[in-house]
Amino acid sequence: GLRWLWGGLVGLLLFGVLGMLSALTTNGHRDSDVVPTAFATAAAIIALIALVRSLPTPAPGTRRFMAGRRRFLITGGALAAFGLAGALGGRTWQRARFDVSKSRAAIRLPAPASPAPALPSGVELSPAGQPFVTPNRAFYRVDTALTVPQVDAQSWRLAIRGLVDRPRTYTFDELLRRPLIERYVTMTCVSNEVGGSYVSTAKFLGVRLADLLNECGLRRSADQIVASSVDGMTIGTPAEVILDGRDAMLAVGMNDEPLPVEHGFPVRMLVPGLYGYVSACKWLTSLEATTFAKSRTYWVQRGWAARAPIRLESRVDRPKPFEHVRVGQLFPIAGVAWYQGVGIQSVEVKIDDSEWMPARLGRVPSHDTWVQWVLPWTPMTAGPHTITVRATDANGVQQDQQRREPFPSGASGWPSVVVQADAG
Repeated sequence: GLRWLWGGLVGLLLFGVLGMLSALTTNGHRDSDVVPTAFATAAAIIALIALVRSLPTPAPGTRRFMAGRRRFLITGGALAAFGLAGALGGRTWQRARFDVSKSRAAIRLPAPASPAPALPSGVELSPAGQPFVTPNRAFYRVDTALTVPQVDAQSWRLAIRGLVDRPRTYTFDELLRRPLIERYVTMTCVSNEVGGSYVSTAKFLGVRLADLLNECGLRRSADQIVASSVDGMTIGTPAEVILDGRDAMLAVGMNDEPLPVEHGFPVRMLVPGLYGYVSACKWLTSLEATTFAKSRTYWVQRGWAARAPIRLESRVDRPKPFEHVRVGQLFPIAGVAWYQGVGIQSVEVKIDDSEWMPARLGRVPSHDTWVQWVLPWTPMTAGPHTITVRATDANGVQQDQQRREPFPSGASGWPSVVVQADAG
């Protein structure tokens, strides 16, 4: 029993210390992050001592041995439940202490000084594959943090430093008191495959980022703005892109409500026309004016391109791959196309080896959003059919046909789907 006790105690202490060290060295950690591990380790040690003390010592087969074995099993089960409850209790305590839902619910967003233009009639085509504005719950997410950071709005601070003449720290209330802009913006992830789902559109409310940088005296020698998140993520954005007149912002609202926690509450960065990994830092806590030569951010260190303007892309939302349609029955083909900062001039669709056919485009509030498109189609022959789509931007440049993987600067290629036409 003593051998079991000492060996188990050493093992539990070792794993407990390693677990607590792991919690304390995670990006964006709090000291209290050790609480669940500490609870679980303490519960396990108590359980081990109690189990060893309950081990049966009489000879096997005797009544005392059988009673001791039952006591051992009952004690083991009870203490295992106690250990699990301790770990879950510690985790629940930690989450309750740092849950920011009350902080978010207390926020009243002011009206924008520059509101978004009203969505024009015809922005939604029928039948489209999806809504023009993506609901917050359906907006795509790509996170590197194991848990969603919880940042209280009242304690949040943004430090602007580096190659600026007047470094400054802003509070959340100070941002809300500034003139806010409201814009519909389509965001795209660089990891999106051709025809993929990592693209969404929302109405964002925020502060112009260029105004803050100019207020702090951004120096001409700075060619990169490195944004840092509370979870340790770093994202580098070309300074000239932020200052070129586009609606780069620090967003505080999304679709008429405070920024969702999963999307960076209380403040995230947003720069139209760039992939998210070089523009859209969530849970923002600092901005450093620096240079590309001096600073390599998280994804750049892993081989992704340092400068990543989005590519001209399109997607088929309807029909879905391998969907069945009826020969002789009208079926609308629909999807979206996007090229933030430039806009879409036309979308064309080809069925198998037929000629390209122009799709009808929806209207858009600005060139920073995607556009819906639709083409009525009546299949005339049974069997599989391949639907291919391509877009042309507002400058007359056609979508790149060459198929490329997302790494290192975004995917390219014409998207296509295969459907099955069944005889009536």
